[in-house]
Amino acid sequence: MANNSRTRRRDRDDDHPAIWVGYGKLVKLFRTKNGLTQQELADAVGYSCEQVASIEQGRRPAKASFTEAAERVLGAGGVLAELQEDVDRAKLPEFFQDFAGIEAEAVSRFDYDPLLVPGLVQTEGYARALFSSHYPPLDDVTVELHTEARLNRQKLLTKTPIVQLSFIIGEAALTNPIGSSDVMREQLQHLLKASALRNVELQVIPAKAGYHPGLNGAFVLLETLEHRHYGYTEAQEVGVVISDPAKVSTLGLRYGKLRSQALNVEESARLIE
Repeated sequence: MANNSRTRRRDRDDDHPAIWVGYGKLVKLFRTKNGLTQQELADAVGYSCEQVASIEQGRRPAKASFTEAAERVLGAGGVLAELQEDVDRAKLPEFFQDFAGIEAEAVSRFDYDPLLVPGLVQTEGYARALFSSHYPPLDDVTVELHTEARLNRQKLLTKTPIVQLSFIIGEAALTNPIGSSDVMREQLQHLLKASALRNVELQVIPAKAGYHPGLNGAFVLLETLEHRHYGYTEAQEVGVVISDPAKVSTLGLRYGKLRSQALNVEESARLIE
């Protein structure tokens, strides 16, 4: 009977990312050691008892605000804070999580997308509209988690040490109406704000550019703190991390060619305006 109980518990845990389950067990351990009930912890951190229970059971991920408050109330000594980045990463679609871990260590990141605004410079409204249009449809909780995780990745834009970022997007990404007209207007304004950051370059490939090496699809080039170089491509929810030096070099050559064929930074900003 005890073995069956453990098996059922493992099956329930398998429905949720292991890092959420592990984080929740640590919260429960620290709470118990401090002699607090779930309600008392909830009151202390400004959450509901149900939310605390969900976090402890690994059914929902902790936000950074919860972790910060729990560290203070429970005296966790930085243990929970150390896990926050992994907790956030597990909110991302599973196929993207491996690359997201590499992305977090980037010193430079070059991104080309012919059809959509790249995730790192999407607004909340634009990102939510994309996830809400997913097919087969995602449930509301998953839409919110994916949106939140995408916005959290945008810390890379203002990270210290500074990350050098380049974005080349197709003109179609500016004209393809994702969400309402208000969502698109806000998105275009956000692109202009992002391009004003001194570590960000944003260029547009005109719709009438003719043949160019980006017609094969979107890709990302990335260099890590250890000066390792990676590529990444994605289609139909299949993400591929590329580490072979020859293949990464080929993507680098293609990106250089795209830069030469795109409008320059100033011309791109005028087109977006």
